[in-house]
Amino acid sequence: MVIFQMDLVKAELQDALDFVLQEFAVQPSAIDYARELASGVWEYRENLDGLIQRESTEWEVSRMAVVDRNILRLAVYEMFILNEVPDRVAINEAVELAKRFGGPESGKFVNGILGSLIKNNSSSPQTGGGV
Repeated sequence: MVIFQMDLVKAELQDALDFVLQEFAVQPSAIDYARELASGVWEYRENLDGLIQRESTEWEVSRMAVVDRNILRLAVYEMFILNEVPDRVAINEAVELAKRFGGPESGKFVNGILGSLIKNNSSSPQTGGGV
């Protein structure tokens, strides 16, 4: 939701985080991790978008639904930058988020892009200190 706010209304990280904290019950222990994820996704978003675009033959990243685009960014960041969760877990979480918050076909769309990304990038796309 924080990344969505940053992308859709061009909110600053802290403003987007404050909005989410006002609207949703968030465990205090999750706030720092949410900040870390949102900050990282935003910092690497151009690189993440490039990876997503390579696998998307039908849609430009900029034309994707805002929810789908940011779920994909988050999952790709978790898989290729953080490397803290197994790819299957990141994909499953992304698909569940897409089903819950996206359109009727979002789960399939997200699953297809991420599955293709894993298939075509067996090693991390990081090179020389960054994606």
